Amino acid sequence: MKSIQTDKAPAAIGPYSQGFIVPKDADLLFTSGQIPIDPATGSIVEGGIKEQAHQSCKNVCEILKAAGAGPENVVKTVCFLADMNDFAAFNEVYAQYFTGKPARSCVAVKTLPKNVLCEVEAVAAL
Repeated sequence: MKSIQTDKAPAAIGPYSQGFIVPKDADLLFTSGQIPIDPATGSIVEGGIKEQAHQSCKNVCEILKAAGAGPENVVKTVCFLADMNDFAAFNEVYAQYFTGKPARSCVAVKTLPKNVLCEVEAVAAL
């Protein structure tokens, strides 16, 4: 995988890259969006955006692990926030998991399932 960076497009305003090139022979994993449900209890984790972001990222990482990959294999994420005012706090947590700075979209949405504060999905090269 190769990160793409150009000064002819806007610089990233968070922990992500402008783009990635994936080798043509790579298998790709597409995760479903992960909300902050604790798989041990089936309940939404208590707390605010940081606690929910941690659990959402952990859930994505467990799916990656099950596929034989890790966050370093992620080339693209899509992140959904219930409130864009949580952007900085979300980025703080997100950056701890996706240190390779995959390409990313992050949008605010009106409502997420179970009224959670965030949801994360990923594409990884295996």
